[in-house]
Amino acid sequence: MKESNPSAAKVDQLFDELLQDYSGPEAVLGEQGLLKQLTKRLVEKALQAELSHHLQQHNHPLTPGAELPRERRNSRNGFSKKTVQAELEELELQVPRDRFSQFEPVLVKKGQRRISGLDDKILALYARGLSTRDIQAQLEELYGVEISATLISQVTDAVAEEVRQWQGRPLDKVYPIVWLDALCVKVRSEGRVRSQAVYLVLGVNLEGHKELLGMWMSPAEGAKFWLSVLTELKNRGVEDVFIAWVDGLVGFPEAIKTVYPSARVQLCIVHLMRKSLKYVPWKLQREAVAELKPIYQAATVAEAEAALETFAQKWDEHYPSISQLWLRHWEHIIPLFDYPADIRRVIYTTNAIESLNRSLRKVLKTKGHFPSDESVFKLLYLALSNIAKRWTMPIPNWKQALSRFAIEFSDRLSH
Repeated sequence: MKESNPSAAKVDQLFDELLQDYSGPEAVLGEQGLLKQLTKRLVEKALQAELSHHLQQHNHPLTPGAELPRERRNSRNGFSKKTVQAELEELELQVPRDRFSQFEPVLVKKGQRRISGLDDKILALYARGLSTRDIQAQLEELYGVEISATLISQVTDAVAEEVRQWQGRPLDKVYPIVWLDALCVKVRSEGRVRSQAVYLVLGVNLEGHKELLGMWMSPAEGAKFWLSVLTELKNRGVEDVFIAWVDGLVGFPEAIKTVYPSARVQLCIVHLMRKSLKYVPWKLQREAVAELKPIYQAATVAEAEAALETFAQKWDEHYPSISQLWLRHWEHIIPLFDYPADIRRVIYTTNAIESLNRSLRKVLKTKGHFPSDESVFKLLYLALSNIAKRWTMPIPNWKQALSRFAIEFSDRLSH
């Protein structure tokens, strides 16, 4: 039989005494309820204890038995009033002061107007694409507390410096796989709403974990800007990339080869399929998908070429653009066949960049347009932080893939 915990018993006894006059939820959760009063008293008691520690440290004599002169001894000096926004309500606190105004509280710092917890809730709601007005309504509905739009803006604006530090952080030397893609957003600039491209680079490190390497913005997606992105990655420590997955942007492979000459450039099959279906009426798209699959699911390059020829014989009469699209990019499709099926699943069936883009589009669709580039980065950074919490495990079949890489890129894995 376990021994009872004396401390727990004392706490239970205290709660029984506090609740002996309980008359309903208002007595606990109301404006003058027990919960608010306890929070206020606990915070004030903690501040008093902090001041006591501060005074003891200041007045403690350097030599045993010695005493500081009266004029140098610090002491309590009344209180100052301060209102802070706690997690569920505002608290009006009595903050103790010292004679020399040297006391710096830790629990509620000078200038601090919010107790930890509220900021996290605001940022979590903002990261899901809620507007300032939506966040106000949500917090009021859940907690019965009114939060000003200014406060919400201050909390989210504080993320800007965090974004800058994240964007400039050092990166690993080697990323076996990277996906490079861009999203389109609307941003108001000089009184007009313009389209902007948000460049994303998603990498898989040597442990098999996904990691977003950075975000960049430009008026439109282009190979020249991608070259500057890749150069920045190089400057931040990325010395080598084994496989770079890209869409069919003209000049993209050349930009990658300029910075990473040894990288294998692989055209993203998802992008290629999407572009292929643009040439096909909606009612025939399912059939086209089924007949394109044998091309990229072939075991060898020879089988893939035969499958493409078979497809062309049937579809070229009415839709010749599809086979021409594949032939035009064939050089950057066939690297896929250098790997067995399980490795291919690692690098394209997972569709890492597409999964990421879908999650981001869910957040972006709540915004008609953004007031500035910085607001785009702020929202996407917070959304990505939420998404990255799910990236706790290596991607499927990673050990098999790494073993294969260790053979093919043995000289480069030792960097």
